[in-house]
Amino acid sequence: MKKIDKKNIWLLLTQLGVWAIIVLAMPLATFLSTQDLHATKTSFFVVWGILHSPFVIYFINFYLFGPFLFFRRRFWWFALCNLLTILLMNSQFFMLWFHRDRIPHEITMTPNMWIGIFAGMLMFMLLNCFVGAIAIGIRHFMRIRQIKQQLKDEKAKNTEAELAWLKNQINPHFLFNTLNNISSLCQIDADAAQDAIAQLSDLLRYAMYETNKKTVPIEGEVEFMRNYIELMKLRCNEKTEVTTSFDVKQTMEIAPLLFISLVENAFKHGVSSNRPSKIDIRLLQNADELIFNCDNTNFPKDDADRSGSGIGLENTRRRLELMYAGRYTWEQSLEDNIYHVRITLNIIH
Repeated sequence: MKKIDKKNIWLLLTQLGVWAIIVLAMPLATFLSTQDLHATKTSFFVVWGILHSPFVIYFINFYLFGPFLFFRRRFWWFALCNLLTILLMNSQFFMLWFHRDRIPHEITMTPNMWIGIFAGMLMFMLLNCFVGAIAIGIRHFMRIRQIKQQLKDEKAKNTEAELAWLKNQINPHFLFNTLNNISSLCQIDADAAQDAIAQLSDLLRYAMYETNKKTVPIEGEVEFMRNYIELMKLRCNEKTEVTTSFDVKQTMEIAPLLFISLVENAFKHGVSSNRPSKIDIRLLQNADELIFNCDNTNFPKDDADRSGSGIGLENTRRRLELMYAGRYTWEQSLEDNIYHVRITLNIIH
């Protein structure tokens, strides 16, 4: 609230400053050219006599008629109030006509003189209308900017909320798969299962405490993926070949847990217990581009196994669209029973 009030005060002071320059320009020029205080004072009162009406019309439209009538679509009331205000502020013209019998007899008012007076009155009233229109125009421009900023802020808040929701969807998903892996391992090798639980603890610690930022250092993500891949390999047999390659700069930052769903997908759909399987995961940097490649054999799950089906990939694509809109490409294909996905990110430092 204090910030808004301070902004309004600066706005009012700026407007008063502009009007002060307009009103004082002629008196100042008179003083600099004549060095006559009386002439300067006379010049000021002449200018103020002309501009006091537009001055009032401007501020009453900017702070009263505009916000409470014009922008609330009460156009007839807006026009009527402006007309009455302009007539009131320029009543001296009408007083001249109503009291024309008091004009000294030495002054002969010809029809042309009266026409000139009324033409001047009309032009002056048009000037008031023009100044009022300027006030409404400036207020409208500021109002549009404020609305756009509010929409931008609201969109940013919604985007942050959606990103947080998507990331929270990822955590239970990979936890579910990893616990399944350890559960299977417990029946085979209890010591290895205990080591896997310790490794899972490291993964959870990273996911819970290191990924609360919008972006995280790439080395943390690489280490997370390596540990995760090692856990996933525990339930693979000798028929599964898993290869990895990570070649990135240590100073780069990316969105946390961005590629883990693709790694999950590769192990979920790329490994068979009785047929040769292959998974190849690569992450490399090329100048300002970060390239993630994942190739795996394709063994589609039957309808009875739909755990997490499609959730991870959908979340990944949505997060890419929210955080790297216009700065990423997504390629995927299925050839010769090899599923391929490639994501290219344009990382701006």
